[in-house]
Amino acid sequence: MSSRKVKLLAIVGVMVVGTVAAESHKEYRFNVGSKARISVNNPYGSISVKAAVGNVVVVNAVLYSDKVEVDNTQTGNHLEVQSHLLAGADADSGRVDYELLVPADASLTLHSSTGPLHAEKLHGDMTLEGAAAAVDIRDVSDAHVHVKTLNGSVMLKNVQNESVEVDSLSGPVTLDQVTGPLVQVISTSGRITYAGDFGNSGEYRLTSHSGDIEAVVPESTSADVSARSVRGEVHDDIPLQPKTHTWFPTEEGKAFMGTMGRASVSSTVVLRSFSGKIHLSKRSAKSQ
Repeated sequence: MSSRKVKLLAIVGVMVVGTVAAESHKEYRFNVGSKARISVNNPYGSISVKAAVGNVVVVNAVLYSDKVEVDNTQTGNHLEVQSHLLAGADADSGRVDYELLVPADASLTLHSSTGPLHAEKLHGDMTLEGAAAAVDIRDVSDAHVHVKTLNGSVMLKNVQNESVEVDSLSGPVTLDQVTGPLVQVISTSGRITYAGDFGNSGEYRLTSHSGDIEAVVPESTSADVSARSVRGEVHDDIPLQPKTHTWFPTEEGKAFMGTMGRASVSSTVVLRSFSGKIHLSKRSAKSQ
């Protein structure tokens, strides 16, 4: 092997070792009171938050280079964690992955451009925002959930008694067993999928300009449903009791309006798309 190649390999080896050596792990602990407010702003990297017992917030951070630092500020019951990018940092060298353990009643504000963002087993209000960040929220209840993303996917599973608002540009949005007084999804071109029973007395509004909307419900569902697509197709596989008065003309394949189940305990469901397809179907007995 030539001396030039040996030198080149040596340089590459030093670079790799230097990169590995720059990766570091940090842990921070904060005492908080009831219903603490916690915000994490992370330009590049993941944020995962889980519930823990007690009134201590534990922040574990993995920094992938020495071009980023972790700043934190606690003012009373409000904790702010911020990835501080230094000169020359980019999406790789500025990456930080966070894992937080927080009291279950804490409210969250999480932001990452690249994500993913994850929260589970909490019952405090939460706002999760990202550009390409995938958002995953599971097993939360009795609060307000607000998600804003550009093209990242959104998954909400077992979100109960929550007011839910999702704003997405093009990422797919999936709601699985999500109920609450208000469940609203607005998307420009992303597909919206809802699986569940629409609760007992909530308002559910699923709207996509050009994306498809799929709602799969069990036989026991009670809901007043209206669906309309200006240029797309609309289909329902569930016999609906027709309404005597409708506020827009119903047309097979374009729009429908009716009631399923017991109207006295029903939710209001509105499905809208300009050019996407809308499909309302019954969950099979095997999957119930």
